[in-house]
Amino acid sequence: MIRAYYDIMLAASIVFMITYVCMWHKHFDVHITLVFALVPIANLGYWLQNRAATLEEALFSAKLTYIGGCYLLPIMMFSVFSLCDIRLHKALRAAILSVSSAVYLAVLTIGKTPLLYKSVSFERVGDAGVLVKEYGPMHNVFYAMIFICFALSVGAMTYSYIRKKQVSRKLIYLLFLPMVLSLMGYVSGRWIRTVEPITAAFVISMATFLVIGHRICMYDITDTAIDSLVQTGDTGLISFDLHFNYLGSNQTAKNIFPELNNLVVDETLTRSVLMTQTALNWLEAFSRDETQNQIYYERWERVYLVQVGYLYDSSRKRGYQFFITDDTADRQYINLLNSFNTQLKEEVTEKTAHIVQMHDNLIMSMATMVESRDNSTGGHIRRTSEGVRLLTAEIRADGAFGLSDEFCSDLIKAAPMHDLGKIAVEDAILRKPGRFTPEEFEKMKTHASEGARIVHEILAGSEDDAFRRIAENVAHYHHERWDGSGYPCGLKGEQIPLEARIMAVADVYDALVSRRVYKESMSFEQAHAIIMDGMGRHFDERLKPYYLRAKPALEAYYLSLGAENRTAV
Repeated sequence: MIRAYYDIMLAASIVFMITYVCMWHKHFDVHITLVFALVPIANLGYWLQNRAATLEEALFSAKLTYIGGCYLLPIMMFSVFSLCDIRLHKALRAAILSVSSAVYLAVLTIGKTPLLYKSVSFERVGDAGVLVKEYGPMHNVFYAMIFICFALSVGAMTYSYIRKKQVSRKLIYLLFLPMVLSLMGYVSGRWIRTVEPITAAFVISMATFLVIGHRICMYDITDTAIDSLVQTGDTGLISFDLHFNYLGSNQTAKNIFPELNNLVVDETLTRSVLMTQTALNWLEAFSRDETQNQIYYERWERVYLVQVGYLYDSSRKRGYQFFITDDTADRQYINLLNSFNTQLKEEVTEKTAHIVQMHDNLIMSMATMVESRDNSTGGHIRRTSEGVRLLTAEIRADGAFGLSDEFCSDLIKAAPMHDLGKIAVEDAILRKPGRFTPEEFEKMKTHASEGARIVHEILAGSEDDAFRRIAENVAHYHHERWDGSGYPCGLKGEQIPLEARIMAVADVYDALVSRRVYKESMSFEQAHAIIMDGMGRHFDERLKPYYLRAKPALEAYYLSLGAENRTAV
């Protein structure tokens, strides 16, 4: 009867091992695999011990049984932590395995040292061979290790049950069964001499782990999804080692690149001309710069997106991998969208340019209307705008003041607005043919502040804040002087905005060389002398070199107008 018990336990463990091998999946936890490898060895030891005829045969069998005894419960514990998604510290793992190994080393000295058994003898009870032993100190260590593994496993399962919602409760129940049965089998074995109950506990544990293995495939959605994609998905996969040798590919990739069918695993890509021109170049580019990880590849009127990444083994980089998807529909949509955006952009640019032109014409018309009130032809605003353009061109060419193209463009566009405030000056003063009295001049000076107010109101709804600010500054401060003697605010030095300082030079120069109703135009030499004398007092002296460079162009411009067209306000 006892012999039949061991026959059944050994046969069952072998059947369960074969069943596991048949259902094995690459994503199974390695500790479960070790359980199915060690239990048949342990049960074989018990089977041999039952049939032993001598003490030596019985001791050899005991050494086989302890392979399972020393390592099975720690390995079951490791599987519990892994399946409960809890990281067991490496130091604790190493300590438990070290103790297990120390106990097994003591097992190997049975009959020679009293470490595991103080004394051991052999006798037969009915048809069964039985070792009669007195336990030594290492056997106490063995039991302490068993209880520690059991306690840690129960703690991990309890923690997962309470805190980890992504761990199956059914899986926790199943894991609890082999741990409890193994502990009971070890403990009861100290008092039951006829049979070893641990063998039955091992077999039931194997059956339980078969159920666990079956359920793991369903719970691990990541692995099952990946397997489904690899086998039947629309994504092509190609793998390479770190030396760019071909490792393998799925059928989807081979449909895109039939040349893969002629490649030999572990051989270089250079055996295929097409793969050398494509895959090898993509791999080399990615290895130099990891941002080069997306390539659009056209073939057979289809557009494929090839994404390059690393092939990992756990956390180690072991090679490279291509993920290939058909991106034809998306690329067609993007091309259509780009075409529409380009057309829309062109239309917006055209409309914007038209609006800007209308805006500029409106500004020029308003400035001309203001000038027409004092019998002027309106030439002053055009001439000062040209003067500003020539001055800013020289400043920009020299890189001085850090002027941007946008600033220069805005200043030239704002120049015609510098005298808009004159619209608020009485006709009697504005149209007076002679010089102003002090009272009249005070009223005339108000045109600067009024001009800033009018410009602010005109451009209040504009989204171009930079142009609005420059236009207001030009109107407000173009009569300020470097030494602080100007108006309306008496600003001094760099308190005066740069755009107003440039405007002042162009405004005064035009007033000097142009004819007014109360004076004739000055010669270029006289005007030049006055401008130079004003540098550092009336004007920013740093503008002097740019005025001098612009002087020939200014004179040429005014000569081209003729004396009759140089009437200024």
